[in-house]
Amino acid sequence: MTRPAPLETWHRIAETRDAAALDVLLADDVVFRSPAVHTPQEGKAITTAYLTAAIHVLGPSLRYVEEWSSESEAGGSAVLEFEATVDDKSVHGIDMLRWGADGRLTSFTVMVRPFKGLEALMGAMAAELARLAEPGA
Repeated sequence: MTRPAPLETWHRIAETRDAAALDVLLADDVVFRSPAVHTPQEGKAITTAYLTAAIHVLGPSLRYVEEWSSESEAGGSAVLEFEATVDDKSVHGIDMLRWGADGRLTSFTVMVRPFKGLEALMGAMAAELARLAEPGA
């Protein structure tokens, strides 16, 4: 089965940990939903920040183990199941992606379990987001 273009792009970003390609992949009004933040994060800039941090935090151990997708003329969606390790804690989760007819992501939702893995991920993400916000990072 051929993988939809937005999924190919996301997998390439995750594998290479090259966040520069997010600029082309994300719609300007993309919405990011985090397992650690109550409100949806709206816009390309904040979504890029979260995904860049996640690529750095999860990247070394991130492994996608399953995926499901569908497409139509209006766009498409996918669910990607992943596993990773953060601070010796197992992280198991899913990424839910939606994209428009132009192939740009309009929504990126992350769900993570178990709670100990989520706690480790939250701490590592907070540190990485702070590091990325520093001048010259």
